[in-house]
This record gives sequence, C-alpha cells and structure tokens, in this order.
Amino acid sequence: MKIKTISLITFAVLLLVNCNTNPFTGKKTMAFVSNEKLIPTSFQQYNQVLSESKVLEDTREAKMLRRVGNKIKVAAERWLDANGYQGYTKDYEWEFKLIEDDIVNAWAMPGGKVAFYTGILPIAENERGVATIMGHEIAHALANHGQQRMSASILQQAGAVAGTIALSEQEPEVQQGFMAAYGAGSQVLGMLPFSRKHETEADKIGLTLMAIAGYDPTDAYKLWERMGNAGNGEQPPEFLSTHPSHDTRISNLKDWAPDAIETAKKFGVNTFK
Repeated sequence: MKIKTISLITFAVLLLVNCNTNPFTGKKTMAFVSNEKLIPTSFQQYNQVLSESKVLEDTREAKMLRRVGNKIKVAAERWLDANGYQGYTKDYEWEFKLIEDDIVNAWAMPGGKVAFYTGILPIAENERGVATIMGHEIAHALANHGQQRMSASILQQAGAVAGTIALSEQEPEVQQGFMAAYGAGSQVLGMLPFSRKHETEADKIGLTLMAIAGYDPTDAYKLWERMGNAGNGEQPPEFLSTHPSHDTRISNLKDWAPDAIETAKKFGVNTFK
C-alpha cells in the first residue's frame, strides 16, 4: 500500500512540475524532457538525416516547398502573437527540405525542422495539397507533440518498472504475464489513442494555419481522399493505428473548414489560393 501511495504522489508531482501549455488548446501538456534539451537534439538528428539523404535544393518542387513552409510559418507566428504568445518560436530554426525518395511521408522535428519526401508530392498534387501537409507538420512542431510523445514513453516505461517491482515476489509466470498484458494494454489503450489525438490536433491547427497563409481550407480534405486512393483504401482498424482513419480525417476537415475561414478573416485574409 505504501508503494502504491508513494507512486501516486510521485506521479502527481511529476505531472505538476513537468508540464508546458499548448498555445492552441490552452491545455497543460507533459514535458518530462525540456525543449532546451530536446530542440538541440532534434537539430542534430535532422542534420544527420539530411547528410544521409539526397536533398533537393534548386528544383521547382523544392522551391515551392520552401515558399509554402515560410508562408505557413509566418501565419503561425501571426496567430501566436495575436493570442498572447509573443516570442514563442524564439528558439526555432525553421528549415523546409525536400528529400528525393519514394517514401510517402513528411515529418517535423521539435524546433521547426521539416522534411518532405518526393514520394508524397504526387498525392499532394498541387501547392494547396502541400500546404495541407505543411500546416499539419508545422502544427506538430508548435504544439510540442514530440515532447509529449517522449514524455508518454517515459511514463509507459515507468509503469512497467513499477509493475515489475510490485510483482517482484511473484512467480516468473505472473511477472511475464503482467509484462505481456501491460505492453499490449498500454499500447492499445494509451499510446495509440495519444498518437491519434495528436494527429487530429495537428489536422485542426494546420487547417487554420494554412487558411491564414491564404490557402483554401475547404480543399484540404481532398488530400486524404487521394491518400486513400493511393493505398487502395487499405488501413488497419483505427483503434490499432497511430493515425485516425482517412474517413475520419476527411469528415473532420470538412467540418472544421468554415471555422478556419472565419479565423483567417480576422487576419485580413478574405480570398484563398
């Protein structure tokens, strides 16, 4: 009983002391690893990826990628300044790189490092499609999703250690059974929903940012239609996936588009590309 009480108190203290605020939701988020440590590490990892890849700099697509990225970066900074988060990105060093590879993917690192692979460009199809993806990735970086995922992983590992200690006097079969059940349960009931929540959050934030940058948010859902067609509609069940289903994302983006347009109007944006 004492171990349980101490564990709960320790957990509560960790959550209270190690947290940040998501500027877009106003909610407290886990921050067991500070951005002061996380951002420099992410820069190193980003540079390592670039050094091991073929980075395109002077192609039409690479230039367009940088143009879109910079527009959405400016839109994000305008939104942050207007909502009381002046200087929020002072430690960010934005980069938007295009890597020649057939991988259908794009990603962002804490601190504003963004990479697209050429394999995703046919699905993006046009500048609006790139803006949809870019807004999503920039949203991940700004909402500290990388920091939260790392913190959640630390909690998951801590839970496994606590369980092992609590069952240290039990038979090996009991300990093994716990580890198997905990691993599966914490993944399906904890880590995967956590990841899907981040993806949904990034979709919504990204839609607003692309609208402020002048890109039509009513067009964003078409990206996920094309993504579904490219994969022949094959996806794991949503509850076993790190991402919401294509249908869920399409529905969400359609529902959120009017609000994104209204927000953009507050920034003087009345027509969209």
